[in-house]
Formats: sequence, structure tokens, C-alpha cells
Amino acid sequence: MFKLAAGFILSALLCSSVNAAPASALVELSKRQSITALTAAQISAFKPFTNFASTAYCQPSTTISWTCGANCNANPDFIPVASGGDGSSVQFWYVGFSPSQASVIVAHQGTDTSQIEADATDADAFLESLNPTLFPGVSSSVEAHSGFANEQAKTATTILAAVQQAIAAHAATRVTIVGHSLGAAIALLDGVYLPLHISGVTFRTIGYGMPRVGNQAFANYVDAHLSLTHINNKEDIVPIVPGRFLGYVHPSGEVHIMDNNQWVSCPGQDNTSTECIVGDVPNIFDGSTGDHDGPYDGVDMGC
Repeated sequence: MFKLAAGFILSALLCSSVNAAPASALVELSKRQSITALTAAQISAFKPFTNFASTAYCQPSTTISWTCGANCNANPDFIPVASGGDGSSVQFWYVGFSPSQASVIVAHQGTDTSQIEADATDADAFLESLNPTLFPGVSSSVEAHSGFANEQAKTATTILAAVQQAIAAHAATRVTIVGHSLGAAIALLDGVYLPLHISGVTFRTIGYGMPRVGNQAFANYVDAHLSLTHINNKEDIVPIVPGRFLGYVHPSGEVHIMDNNQWVSCPGQDNTSTECIVGDVPNIFDGSTGDHDGPYDGVDMGC
């Protein structure tokens, strides 16, 4: 299923010939070292969260009742708490508790090219400081993609309330936030937002096919405060946009699925090794839109 936003393609075209950063902005050699392969057990541990991210493409009426077919059946013990969105002006989302993962789950839908409003969100690639009401105490130097930030703001307080409800109902001590594509960008912003308003629990964000979300200060903030894994599939072009020449930087935490289906951990920010997404896909002409939806360990994103 093809869900790559037209805005991503436009941004990628703009940066395809200049995606490489100046030498002064490249990651240090020490951060390019120690690329390691994930074990089969490590890969399998992501599978439930991959399915949760895929499930975010399902209608809220089915995620609140957990009757969305194969996607819901992949995590059969999940207990939904809230869901919402219309898939256009507001991306689908849901919140609930997974007993098998001992974690509250927050999931966000990615971009569907049939929804023009979502496409426009992706094309709005200006950097802006985070809203101080939603993100109290975060420096104004920490900037994020305005379209992604605006999308996250639409559901922020509603999701906060749902997460608080789920924590209270299940005595939860962990929250995991997932999403694919645009949903991964929103999930990352939720990963920054929620810990500013909830204490006493640990947070983790897992994104799939995640575009760059913010500037250098944003990436540094994420590295300092969040537990993040962003998983990129083969030659997917979405993770290389918006371009670094626009001031965007990926935080650390990349896992890259290589062409031979080996999963590797890529240390540092925007690792330029050819084993990692930035080195493997230096421009969109070396990439493939068909890799965006997966498969991620056998899971293709979509309901």
C-alpha cells in the first residue's frame, strides 16, 4: 500500500542534489563506528510494536473495539482506552494497554496520499520553536517541522488524558509511542511532550520510516531525554527528507534494514555509513518509494 506523501517527494526533489551536509556537520568518525547487527531475538522483540504501528491505519471505530482484523489479532490481549481522528485533518490515533508488553501504547497513523490535508501537512516544512504551553521548559532553540508540530498539537491534550487514564487503570509504569511515516514524526513529538506532563513512568518511542522532525538542537534534546528507535527499510526515501541543508537532523537510534534483510544498529545522528539510510540513499534517485511501507520483519504498514 502506497502512502508516501507528495510533500515528502517535493522536499526530496529539492534536496536530492544537496542532501549531503558540509564536512563540519558530518557525524564524528567515532559515531560511525561499531555498526552492529541485531540478533533474531532483538528483531522479534520489535514485532508487536510494528503491528501496533500498522494498526494505527485502521478506523477508530475498530481500534476502540479492537475488531480490526489481522492487525488487531496480532496483539490479541490489547485493551483499548481511546481512539480518534478522521484520517484527513486529524490522523487516526489510539491509546490502550498491552498486558503482554506491560506498557501503555500510543499509536499514530501515517500519511495516506488520498488525504490531501495530510499531504499538505507533510509539505509544510518550516522549522519553528515548540509551543511553550505544550512543551514547558524546552528551549526556544529546539525547533521542529511546523506541519508535524501542528498535527501533534491537534491531539496532544486528548492523548495526554487518555494516557493518564490508561496508567491509572492498569497501574502502568511504561508508555510506548509508535507510528509510521507522518505517524512516526507525531510519535516522536509525543515522546518529547508526554514526559513533560507525566512523571513516575518510563517512555519509549519506536518509529518506522520516520522523516527528519527537527533541527540540531531538537536532535540533541531527543538524544538527551528520550529512548528512541527509528527503523528504516532498505532504500526508503522518506527518512532522508526534509534535507539536512534545510537545517534538519535525525536523532540517534537508527536501525536500518539492509537489502539482504539484515537489521543493523547505526550509532550517532544521520550516520553516513552506506550500511545506514543516509549513506545508502544519498538522494531520491537512489531510493525506492516501494520500501516505505515495508515489510518490517514481514509486516507491511496499512490496515
